[in-house]
Amino acid sequence: MAKKATCARCSAAARPRYLPMESWRIPGPLCGKCYSHLIDEHYDGEHVRV
Repeated sequence: MAKKATCARCSAAARPRYLPMESWRIPGPLCGKCYSHLIDEHYDGEHVRV
């Protein structure tokens, strides 16, 4: 049985899992909330998840 993915930042379930940008230097998948937060931190403009 496969191990469930957890967020590398907050330890919440990472489903679906998002892979961090290499420049973020985060060793593992992210949950949607943490991924969105990091996108806002690192990139200007409005980001709308589809």
